[in-house]
Amino acid sequence: MPRPPRHPVPLELDRRDARPVRVEPAPRRPRWRGATSIVLWTVVVLGTLTFAVSLAVPLWFQARDQRLLIVTSGSMAPVFDAGDAVVMRKVDDPSQLKVGQIVSFWPLGSEQLVTHRIVDLVTLPTLEQDEETGRMVEVLDPDTGDPAESQYLVTRGDANAENDPNATPYTRVRGIVLEVHPGWGWVLQWAGSAVGRAVMLVPPLLALGLLELLAVRDSRRRPRSTTPDERFVDAYLQG
Repeated sequence: MPRPPRHPVPLELDRRDARPVRVEPAPRRPRWRGATSIVLWTVVVLGTLTFAVSLAVPLWFQARDQRLLIVTSGSMAPVFDAGDAVVMRKVDDPSQLKVGQIVSFWPLGSEQLVTHRIVDLVTLPTLEQDEETGRMVEVLDPDTGDPAESQYLVTRGDANAENDPNATPYTRVRGIVLEVHPGWGWVLQWAGSAVGRAVMLVPPLLALGLLELLAVRDSRRRPRSTTPDERFVDAYLQG
């Protein structure tokens, strides 16, 4: 004998068990709270962008096979002065050097980089520093025994009345100056210092910490709503 179809039997809930929803109005956000958030986010954005730019500018020049040098003296005034930055390109061959160019080089017997103008190109005996005496001595050709020769640069600063004391061999030239950016040197020097890094990074980190504390404070002050219990009852009759 076939069973009768099953039918859900609705059961009415006791209305006394249903509790009304109570929602408390959200308190208005004080004006100082919004202004504080704007100021803190401004500090975060400015600090982050400044730090990113200080890293990106030198990397951008390196990607173009160039270097930024900070000028520390006024020997090339008025072309550039202390606190400026110059863009330098590496020299791969002596034929790239010409009279009138501004080059960066290490003078003989010194490891301090100098940036001066080429006033003459001459061919002289190749010199090297004697490890024992520290004096510059001629290099001999291993095949002929004659003094080896190489191209030398005679340089001078535009603000100087006389040429540099010693001619500089091509091998000690670091690069040719292409561009000058006034004032960049002070900025790059400050950005690379410990004080500059602290100024760019510490305020944004403190601002992020304060924003997190304010967010926690706001979440604790939000009202909580109460909802009624939901009951679902299904009854089935089986034949």
